[in-house]
Amino acid sequence: MNDIVASLGLEGLKPLADALLLPPLPLIALVLVAAWLLPRRRVLGWSLVLLACTGLWLSATEAAGRAMRASVHPVPPALAAPAVEALAREAADARRARRKPTTAIVVVGGGLRELAPEYGMTSLSSTSIERLRYGMWLARETGLPVVYSGGVGHGDRARHGPVASEAEVATRIAEREFRLPLRWAEGRSRDTVENGLLTVPMLAADGITKVILVTHDYHQRRALRAFELGARRAGVPLEIVPAPVGLAAPGPWQAGDFLPTASGLFDTRRMLHEYVGWLAGA
Repeated sequence: MNDIVASLGLEGLKPLADALLLPPLPLIALVLVAAWLLPRRRVLGWSLVLLACTGLWLSATEAAGRAMRASVHPVPPALAAPAVEALAREAADARRARRKPTTAIVVVGGGLRELAPEYGMTSLSSTSIERLRYGMWLARETGLPVVYSGGVGHGDRARHGPVASEAEVATRIAEREFRLPLRWAEGRSRDTVENGLLTVPMLAADGITKVILVTHDYHQRRALRAFELGARRAGVPLEIVPAPVGLAAPGPWQAGDFLPTASGLFDTRRMLHEYVGWLAGA
């Protein structure tokens, strides 16, 4: 479906689709339908009101996002310390043999702040910063090179003039704030599928056959599929190791998980966004 949308030139409608399909708008629309039905069919009208209110309540709870992580959209575990140590040994062996590394850390972009007034320039979103920070940490721990993949997404509208790509902004932040330059920067992709299609050939041309894929836990499944697609279309072998960030701490369910919160609604929307994106092949 994503290819059809791209062929019709409708990629710019993706943010609108998010607004229309994700809570709370569909549930608010259901309440309005129920209000219209009440004078005519009271039982059906009240049933829809109850359904909409239940949906609004649950979609704003931490429990909904947690349940989707465990069932509808399972996420991979964190990259364990032994795996990080093995990558460090691999990079050290390559340096001793004076060989170029065949493994790279890929940080998948997650959006821009078009204008961050405190900096007076474009910055990365909190999502992107969290991913970049983990990528930089892995680079220091292992000695592996890093690529940032991200252009100007469909939802990053230019209200204050031309917008720099995520890769350009990430390159600046990596050098100035983390004191660790990126090896590569892919700045043309507009969504997850293009992250994979544009990044894999660039890395393959430099002899990379294995990538450590850094993105959020809920986004890993879709990102893995995109990079597998990129490898197939480029006709290159590629081993992909998930390295999720933002994982929820394990623990028992608590009563507070079922209370509506702003963070609960945000998390539910994120998980549903990923699920819709997965079904659409985006």
